[in-house]
Amino acid sequence: MTVLVIAAHPDDEVLGCGGTIAQLAEAGHSVYVAILGEGITSRCPQREQADPELVAALESCSHRVARLLGIKDVSVHRLPDNRFDTVPLLDIVKIVERLVDDLRPQMIYTHHGGDLNMDHATTFRAVLTATRPVTSCSVKELYAYEVPSSTEWAFGQLGASFCPNVFVNITSTLQKKLDAMQVYESEARPFPHPRSVEALRALARVRGSTAGLEAAEAFQLIRSTRGLRAL
Repeated sequence: MTVLVIAAHPDDEVLGCGGTIAQLAEAGHSVYVAILGEGITSRCPQREQADPELVAALESCSHRVARLLGIKDVSVHRLPDNRFDTVPLLDIVKIVERLVDDLRPQMIYTHHGGDLNMDHATTFRAVLTATRPVTSCSVKELYAYEVPSSTEWAFGQLGASFCPNVFVNITSTLQKKLDAMQVYESEARPFPHPRSVEALRALARVRGSTAGLEAAEAFQLIRSTRGLRAL
């Protein structure tokens, strides 16, 4: 199976589904990650003032994370960080369409549409548009993941709240997820921030307990068009 994870920023792929990525890779599936935005230039007053070396360093972290989690390939698309609303939605849709056409994934994981971060919400809209279930579309399952410090901080005010209905057991890969997040040193934060190691471990335990597991990542199934398997 070919799986595509579409993230707005470097580290979103780890926060949203790092443990699941590792599980899929260990099971022999081909996992690809597409990172649409730069992830760091919004911290400067003007995008043009950002240090290109910082952007390059963050991209380098994405490739280190890929090796750690077993990701087959990472593509970066360098959209302006936290400025996706300045890019025509059609341009972002076309990026996703090219990815789907090239990779022919059966499964996609991406952001939740009600996130506080505008880049996350725009990414979801672009993915949903690019994967409309026409007969030529390879995508049979589409899932939304949660990103701590964005999904929950919308407080349900920007759209429907994240309501997980799929739970993936990451008991055996939770440490890989935490290690991968530490690679993104500039993005990790000390406790009690939601992107701290302690908070990520606690969230995995809570999501796991919801489904009777030691640790889990939670997803919202957006659509599934798989055929029924024989019982």
